[in-house]
Amino acid sequence: MLMIDANKVHELLEPKSLIEALRTAHKGGMPGQADRAIYQEPNPQGQPDIFIVLTAWQRNEGILAKLVTSFPNNKARHDLPTVNSLYVYINAETGIAEAVIDGEAMIFHKTSADSAFGSSLLSRPDAETFLMIGAGGLAPYLVNAHLTARPSLKNILLWNRTPAAAVKLAEKLAAKGITATPVGDLDAAVARADIISSATMASTPQLKGKLLKAGAHVDLVGSFTPEMREADDDVLKRARIFVDHRQTTKRSGEFLGPFERGVISPADVQGDLFDLTQGKVKGRQSASDITMMKNGGGAHLDYYVAKYVVDRYLGRPFATSCAS
Repeated sequence: MLMIDANKVHELLEPKSLIEALRTAHKGGMPGQADRAIYQEPNPQGQPDIFIVLTAWQRNEGILAKLVTSFPNNKARHDLPTVNSLYVYINAETGIAEAVIDGEAMIFHKTSADSAFGSSLLSRPDAETFLMIGAGGLAPYLVNAHLTARPSLKNILLWNRTPAAAVKLAEKLAAKGITATPVGDLDAAVARADIISSATMASTPQLKGKLLKAGAHVDLVGSFTPEMREADDDVLKRARIFVDHRQTTKRSGEFLGPFERGVISPADVQGDLFDLTQGKVKGRQSASDITMMKNGGGAHLDYYVAKYVVDRYLGRPFATSCAS
């Protein structure tokens, strides 16, 4: 059995080829998957500790089991990562585990490539200004992946509720040759941005839709529980709305509250990445369209990326019967 550690995952995964692997996979169907199980335990600091289990199965090809925890107070209490995870890839013909893969590294690359893939389909090709909301562990991967999807980007803005974290992120990006500017005024930055990516643990919307410029694209990455939300109702009312997969609308606070209050309905969600890749729906219809994609993840994406990592590790071309 392969033991693929974080260093090897980072070596095997880079945005350009991973985005194209996701594009290939989305040309077909998707592996079977069970609804994810989420267990939440309240803690005195207010944000719950979360344990999530996801599974996917492609007949005669592979099985993926993903175990992930999100403990928001890890950094303050122990200076440990907030999110930790483990992937197990199993041969679906024999039932034998083929690989155990470091999950934190996988999550960073999978999530950022998912968002960047969406941007490649929805954002303007001439986009120049990118705003990153949030400065957590995922943020540098999102910046790099979006830059890969849209090489036209010239101005990188960083905003975080704690300004020092944005400064630290800018330093981290500078070490990788990416120039980024921390900003203190979120509303002013939103009004400037052509592409906005938000990856926070917010439960109260921070992104104001009335400030979005014509032609902007919004990439929402946080809000993976019903209680979490990053964007306000005006974002939903102004944007052409897309999701990475339809199941996202059933578990994210970006949709559940607005559906219940009649702000939007499920019919207002134009399509997902399968629909866009296969030409079943149109994405951006004009240069002035405002588009939004909610990145909700899903076991199918974890499966695609795990299969891609195992194939690359073994020197095989990436292939999945999902796309055949």
